[in-house]
Amino acid sequence: MRTFHITWFTFFVCFFGWFGLAPLMPAIKDDLHLDKPQIGNLVIASVSGTVIARLLIGRLCDTWGPRKTYTALLLAGAIPVMCVGLAHDYTSFLLFRLAISIIGASFVITQFHTSMMFAPQIKGTANAVAGGWGNLGGGITNMTMPLIFAAMVAAGYTKPEAWRYAMVFPGMLMLIAAFLYWRFTKDTPAGNFSEMERTNGRKKTNYGVLKDWRVWALSLAYAVCFGMEITFDNVAALHFVQEYKLSLATAGFCAGLFGFMNLFARALGGIFADKIGKLYGLWGKGILLALVLLLEGFGLILFAKSGSFGAAIFFMILFALFLKMANGATYAITPFIDEKNVGLVSGIVGAGGNVGGMLFGFLFKARGITYADAFSYIGMIVIGVSLIILVTRFSKAERRVRIKVAIG
Repeated sequence: MRTFHITWFTFFVCFFGWFGLAPLMPAIKDDLHLDKPQIGNLVIASVSGTVIARLLIGRLCDTWGPRKTYTALLLAGAIPVMCVGLAHDYTSFLLFRLAISIIGASFVITQFHTSMMFAPQIKGTANAVAGGWGNLGGGITNMTMPLIFAAMVAAGYTKPEAWRYAMVFPGMLMLIAAFLYWRFTKDTPAGNFSEMERTNGRKKTNYGVLKDWRVWALSLAYAVCFGMEITFDNVAALHFVQEYKLSLATAGFCAGLFGFMNLFARALGGIFADKIGKLYGLWGKGILLALVLLLEGFGLILFAKSGSFGAAIFFMILFALFLKMANGATYAITPFIDEKNVGLVSGIVGAGGNVGGMLFGFLFKARGITYADAFSYIGMIVIGVSLIILVTRFSKAERRVRIKVAIG
């Protein structure tokens, strides 16, 4: 349990580094004179590096172990976070944003480590709670960073100086988390990988899992739930400022409500998936995932069509509930696709989330598409993916056995 709590807390801290710039974008936009396509490119850059990083990190988890992998990622990621203030034009800021995006690979380590620590019947719940409480960092970041920015301005710094100094805070948090992870966690309940390798030999990765359609179906599902989550984290504050003329602090608070749903919503997805899984196996979990994706899609469309600020907040919370439940349900299935290659499968599915975020970023970059239009189009895509998940057979012979047991 010590490892569990340090793992979700570390993922929570990673969000401060990964998305600390997002709620400050209105001030950064004015400082660096950014236009809409440039902001779109920054949204894409913030998740692009994560795609490759998540694939590599999954492999490293299988070989190095999560303890060494997480510590190395935290130390490497803290450098661009604390140095982003050195950027003084669009190009340099874009490069820093791309470098910071590797921090998003922290999710794969979080899910891998939690999967290693808990029994099969509770993996879904454990993964969902760890992921949800970690993702909560996205909401707290949106609420906190504008306050740190405001404190800097109140202390006498100019706005261009304030957002730069504010980013030192998440970098320092990451360094503290690196120490805690290295000092107080273990790779598995039986010990660290380095100790186990001396007696069991080095573990080999089976790349044959890449031929399994279920892996790619889950990647697609994660692309439209977690991919939408990180996209919304990136653009929400700016959307509320532009659409409803809110102040930076108020817009950050509203955007933070979206992330705050992770306190319980992702966990609900994992808990329901585990309960359904006891009766209907992976087939039942797949049906649950298809359902929450369908509801997420409809919620997004309603959010896009909101005619008032109050309606927008209501529908934002509605689609956030189902989106985050879909996140939890996805990773209640992922560890069971190939239990000997959890890191590789987790990395591929996790990378799918960032591919989704990257592709969605192009919609917010286009000059002829409003943010509301983009949300509506994404909602339609999510509904389409829910139908694909519905017809995907995640279990094989298990389905009939589970149904007979439930009836009998």
